[in-house]
Amino acid sequence: MSKTTYDLVVIGGGPGGYPAAIRARQLGLSVALVEREHLGGICLNWGCIPTKALLRTSEIHHLVSRADEYGLKVGSVEIDLPKIVKRSRQVSKRLNTGVKSLLKKNGVDVFDGAGRLAGAGRVAIDREGEAPVELQAGSVILATGARARSLPGLEPDGELVWSYKEAMVPDNQPERLLVVGSGAIGIEFASFYNDLGSQVTVVEALPRILPVEDEEISDLARKAFEKQGIEIHVGATVSQLERGADEVTATISSEQGEAKVATFDRVILAIGIVGNVEGIGLEGTGVEVDRGHIVINEWTETGEPGVYAVGDVAGPPWLAHKATHEGVLCAERIAGDSGLHPMKTERIPGCTYCRPQIASVGLTEAKASEGGREIRVGRFPFRGNGKAIALGEMDGLVKTIFDAGTGELLGAHLIGAEVTELVQGFVVAMNLETTEAELMHSVFPHPTLSEMMHESTLDAYGRAIHI
Repeated sequence: MSKTTYDLVVIGGGPGGYPAAIRARQLGLSVALVEREHLGGICLNWGCIPTKALLRTSEIHHLVSRADEYGLKVGSVEIDLPKIVKRSRQVSKRLNTGVKSLLKKNGVDVFDGAGRLAGAGRVAIDREGEAPVELQAGSVILATGARARSLPGLEPDGELVWSYKEAMVPDNQPERLLVVGSGAIGIEFASFYNDLGSQVTVVEALPRILPVEDEEISDLARKAFEKQGIEIHVGATVSQLERGADEVTATISSEQGEAKVATFDRVILAIGIVGNVEGIGLEGTGVEVDRGHIVINEWTETGEPGVYAVGDVAGPPWLAHKATHEGVLCAERIAGDSGLHPMKTERIPGCTYCRPQIASVGLTEAKASEGGREIRVGRFPFRGNGKAIALGEMDGLVKTIFDAGTGELLGAHLIGAEVTELVQGFVVAMNLETTEAELMHSVFPHPTLSEMMHESTLDAYGRAIHI
């Protein structure tokens, strides 16, 4: 490409970077995007999308194992792990190609290489074996993403101790699997491998699994996972890990000083992420880094004029949909849109695609009660819903939290089949500043799982019909 001067240069082509580039082009800016590895970023290539393909396989495996409950007779089901992995990679590849086409369609110039700040209004692109290319940029968006966090003594080696990447492309299924960390990534892998027949153990340093979720939902999740055969240790750490020829021996230590020694075939380390802030030219700039992430204000601006940051590199919540919305907001800000509103992170939904699924938005019951606020809490169980009973999915709960004085919907927390598809109804309601009255007077179709959203609202005000 002969062009080297752009209104905007985006460093990173993940779910924050490429939507920012496309939106900026829609608004008439000239845009270059620099990507060192894969368009679509970790989410599309090694995270959100391929893991959901894997989890779909384990879900089907589970359903087939229950065929007799639905009046069906099937033979034995065999697991073809290479084919499972191949399908997951094909799904990822298809979407990666789609991102490339979208950028081309919208007139975004894509540069392969590692981008870095090279002075005011300049971005250098380093490519192995070639001289750096320099671009002039009116504005720069840093969307370099994040990588898996590691711990001393538990560093992934790609063989016995896996990061999320190795866990997605296993060459064999471990009979005994240890998962360190019980956030969304750890629990999804625990659920996937458990449903395929591995003996899974989860270790979490905090007092409960899925610690960002509402405590009641976390407790229900733990009971469900333990019922499925997953062994769970909370308030515990892996204090020692001995690697053998083809197995590892772990010492699991509790806060009370108790220790358990167990042997596993593989370990998955899922203890969070750290931003990719190295090698992107932050030295000598006004960009501030705090605990591995770039500090930004409500408009995604860093401390360096003309430099913005979005997505995982800019801190929590570490979610692809947050990155996308942030990237679009940033592009609109750069283009001069004066009618914008800062993103409200408390209205960003979180989803965990384990079995059972978990989804939430807004404040937990504990957070909503802080400061003496009076709240109303509604609950409706899956066992009271006709569609859930027909599906054979009667374990679950929809929980809603309202401000007792104003009726404002403060939070919604769900566990059960397909709740990752239900939660968006609450997200829309919160963004419209809906009160309990609008939800009560909305007509939900019957029979659907969504009726539980209505009933949970009714229950908060003592008006539930079906429980």
